[in-house]
Amino acid sequence: MTMYKPEIMKFALNNASKIIKDVPVCAVIILGDKIVSVEVNRKEQDNLAISHAEILAIISANKKLKNWRLNDCDMYVTLEPCPMCAWAIINARIANLYFASYDTKYGAFGGAFNINEYSGYKVNVHGGLMEKEGDMLLKKYFDKMRKIK
Repeated sequence: MTMYKPEIMKFALNNASKIIKDVPVCAVIILGDKIVSVEVNRKEQDNLAISHAEILAIISANKKLKNWRLNDCDMYVTLEPCPMCAWAIINARIANLYFASYDTKYGAFGGAFNINEYSGYKVNVHGGLMEKEGDMLLKKYFDKMRKIK
């Protein structure tokens, strides 16, 4: 099992903070010490319901590594994955998942429920890492969105 790298979570949070139109979520996939893919939420930009950071990061990593199996890879994400993304993470065989903010409404790795309980393959999950920073990023975004509406 690889070790948590706080600098990767900081990198993800910094990338998420630059998002303007979408919920500020960034996913980073690493292999050892090398960043394989970095993606952010693009639902509004792409006009696609599945353009979540995690899905896009998995697609990018699959292409770069020429393999659908990401067994030796870790994912860092700024918000606990939703059920769609969680199932994709499991199916991609991501070894370790590290996330900042819990999502008590839609989080599928402990926030609302734990999808690991329904799968033969188990992702090693580590949540609440740099949680204050992740929560603040989301709060600022949703406060701004409420003012616009």
